[in-house]
Amino acid sequence: MKTIQIQEAKASFSALVEAAEQGHPTVITQNGRPAAVMVPVDAARRLYPEGKKSFGKFLLSFPGGIEPGWDSSPPGEIDL
Repeated sequence: MKTIQIQEAKASFSALVEAAEQGHPTVITQNGRPAAVMVPVDAARRLYPEGKKSFGKFLLSFPGGIEPGWDSSPPGEIDL
């Protein structure tokens, strides 16, 4: 995988896009540290599928609904 500084990436943006289209990802660094990666669209879609639900939304989509598994009636008297 090719690594390039952000200043150089700005100057050669079109070439980076063409490389990504051909399946060659590029790491873009800022201040010497990796900051971003330019990848082909297919790779990005595999990593970040559209419509991905959060875990909470996944649980709420359960077709049986969410019902408590306990008796919600008031408790009876307890002899101590």
